[in-house]
Amino acid sequence: MGKGSFKVGKYTLSPYSVLMELCSRELPEHLNVCLESMLMQSYPPSDLVLVCREGLTNELRIIVKSFQNEFKGIIHIVTASSEMSVGKALNKGMEACKYDYIVRMDSDDISKENRCIKQMTLFAIKPGLDICGTFVEEFDSATDEVISTKKVPVLNKDIVRYAKRRNPFNRQTVAFKKRAAQAVGGYEDAGLFEDYDLIVKMLMSGCTGQNIPEALVRYRVDENTIKQRKSLKRTKAFFRLRRRFRKYGFCRLKDTIAPCAVQGLLFIMPAFFTRWFYKKFLRS
Repeated sequence: MGKGSFKVGKYTLSPYSVLMELCSRELPEHLNVCLESMLMQSYPPSDLVLVCREGLTNELRIIVKSFQNEFKGIIHIVTASSEMSVGKALNKGMEACKYDYIVRMDSDDISKENRCIKQMTLFAIKPGLDICGTFVEEFDSATDEVISTKKVPVLNKDIVRYAKRRNPFNRQTVAFKKRAAQAVGGYEDAGLFEDYDLIVKMLMSGCTGQNIPEALVRYRVDENTIKQRKSLKRTKAFFRLRRRFRKYGFCRLKDTIAPCAVQGLLFIMPAFFTRWFYKKFLRS
């Protein structure tokens, strides 16, 4: 597992850090597959910062320790109290990242082996790029069957326009420049939408983004996913986020009303409607 630069054709790729958060409710088998997918990339990370919440189960601790032993000097643990907000915990992890390029990952998803080399190659080709994401392949966690692909805008002008109503990046695919994220204050306490809030702040500051039009991350979907998408907690957090964007001056009133109406509809309708709506209108 070497550190330093890596060449693809005439381009020299920069080393990068991976930033993940881990809490006690994660399933050990999901974490194992996730870490393996990140550390066995065709262009592997030189640094993986794992923000661990206090109170992790023994099973999760065993998995983390086994990967630390196998990938010595790569995995670094940052401890966050169970009371610390997600935003503050992620900022603590970001500060610990050694490199300017940070790749985000959720602890239960799977990165395809060429995810990072493609993202880092795009950064090398476009040194002015600040944010890079990809499409997501959603799959049934029980059967491994592909359900849909979540597509997002590719070019920066479309990303900025799309961001006024929905997150223009799949959060578990995002890679960004550390200095650009810290320049806008990093993560803030935004309920369940810390990544979306950071993206909007970066776009407002003049950062440029691009999505690779390929599903390079696999996202688990189960019955709990549907419940979370229509939950009262998520709905309230979404409404607060839209008010926040209005205060930023990022959105017009109609850009606030429309997505809030959709989220409100998903909250009051039964689960089968939420499942159908996501498949019909928000996926392909």
